[in-house]
Amino acid sequence: MSDVVTAPPASAIYRPAALNYGFSGAGTDLDRCSASIRRGSKSFHIASLLLPRGTRQAAHALYAFCRHSDDAVDARGRRADVLERLRERLDRLYAGTPSDHACDRAFARLVETHAIPKAVPVALLDGFEMDMTERRYRTIAEVKDYAAGVAASVGIMMALVMDTSEPWALSRAADLGLAMQLTNIARDVGEDLANGRLYLPEDWLAEAGVDIAAFRAAPRFTPEIGAVVARLLSEADRHYALAHAGIAALPADCRHAIRTAALTYREIGREIAGAGYDSLSRRARTSLPRKLAIMLAARRPVALPEGLAAAARLAPPDPSVTALVAAAAGHSGARASAPPGGAGGLDRFATLLLDLERRARADRRPVRPAAGEGAQGGMAGHV
Repeated sequence: MSDVVTAPPASAIYRPAALNYGFSGAGTDLDRCSASIRRGSKSFHIASLLLPRGTRQAAHALYAFCRHSDDAVDARGRRADVLERLRERLDRLYAGTPSDHACDRAFARLVETHAIPKAVPVALLDGFEMDMTERRYRTIAEVKDYAAGVAASVGIMMALVMDTSEPWALSRAADLGLAMQLTNIARDVGEDLANGRLYLPEDWLAEAGVDIAAFRAAPRFTPEIGAVVARLLSEADRHYALAHAGIAALPADCRHAIRTAALTYREIGREIAGAGYDSLSRRARTSLPRKLAIMLAARRPVALPEGLAAAARLAPPDPSVTALVAAAAGHSGARASAPPGGAGGLDRFATLLLDLERRARADRRPVRPAAGEGAQGGMAGHV
């Protein structure tokens, strides 16, 4: 028997979102979205396996659309109108007639089922647009405006998928997105400079005595750069603390997964600190055994400073996400529930290890895409 997996023709699975359920192709779309997260982010994939089945599928659909859009914008030789075409596709999927891509069809079902306000994914594309321009980030507030689009928007959508719509809880979900993106920026200073981008706040660099023009022309690590990276990670930690306080507002069967994702990303910051805050000559990584250890530790809530949990309910959203929180507040949608039964504790952990190995084997099998359908995680040519 051949190991090649043949996808059904696009005509067999392209239907309006409202009709594309059951055996009509939705399962195929979700499989492709799941493959995207397995290949694109081991950290998020591991955390997502802890979610209830319905929520996990929604998270994979969300990730696939975001990853696809990001890859399209970042692709070498991208079309000049790539963002315009992504915006058109967003319009189509909100109209219930998504374009012929698995991630579009799956995301269309997601926004329909969970009533995701269009303003939130629009903010995501706005954030990607910032990456396409020679943009300068003069202050941390401007850096957070960027992070709000590319990351906090995703946190808010995930909260809505988990049927969490109180404004304070949405604010804390946005805090987690901000914290993760600030961690990304701290980790990728060297890589971003190689691509002509600098996300470190220019006023912080100036305060540290860094000649910004010289640094961009000839990037190299110095104690002054390390001080700015450390300051950025300190700001990320403030948002992580607020985010952990908000995890209590999530459904009980979702908290472990979100806590795992938060702690895994926080570990990247610790790796950077352990290397003297040098993220130009190296890129911080977290090993799989360490990620699994974090997963086990994340079964219990993170200890927070006294009074922070109560204060987090009253703390306003960061100014960068105020409009997004307002757009999403008041949402009321049905959260997909977990299937009955299921393992718990160490049994669940062992099941996840076996599932990771099974999925890794599946990813090594060649897949022949259907006509008009690109491979998830690298579909820029089909935008």
